[in-house]
Amino acid sequence: MIGRGIGTAVVVVGVDQLSKHLVLRGFGEAACVPQQGVPVTGFFDIVLNCNHGMSFGLFDTGNGLSTPFFMILAVVIVGILFFWLSRVHSEVLATAIGMIIGGAIGNLIDRLWGSHGVIDFLYFHLGTWFRYPAFNAADSSICIGVAVMLFEGFLRRRSLPAAGEDDLRP
Repeated sequence: MIGRGIGTAVVVVGVDQLSKHLVLRGFGEAACVPQQGVPVTGFFDIVLNCNHGMSFGLFDTGNGLSTPFFMILAVVIVGILFFWLSRVHSEVLATAIGMIIGGAIGNLIDRLWGSHGVIDFLYFHLGTWFRYPAFNAADSSICIGVAVMLFEGFLRRRSLPAAGEDDLRP
């Protein structure tokens, strides 16, 4: 299963980095420099946003301390996930872990390249009363991976026989 997880992580990193490269090129920038967005629909814009916090801009304090902290945190989390991946026997769980690893590495690459934060560019809103924080493919992959892990764990738990139920089988 480790091959499935690593393969998924490689695809996620590739899609994430390619999409960020295309956004930077589209805005004519070499690094993340916040600019105005480009409206695509009435509820979706492509923007160039520099996130120094976690996924979806959480804990973006704006100071220089958050970048090294989140870099170290990402490396630790990826290490733990690789260890977990080496012991997984479920294809679904291996894929989910690979999605999280790929998303974490994708955002870590942004921090390492000194682009002044993680490049976020997908921005959804409804008029002026609902504005969802800008995010990227890596953030989406992390969230989907976590959701799949939780769902898979819930389904696996529901399929396990209850205590003493094995005694009733012929």
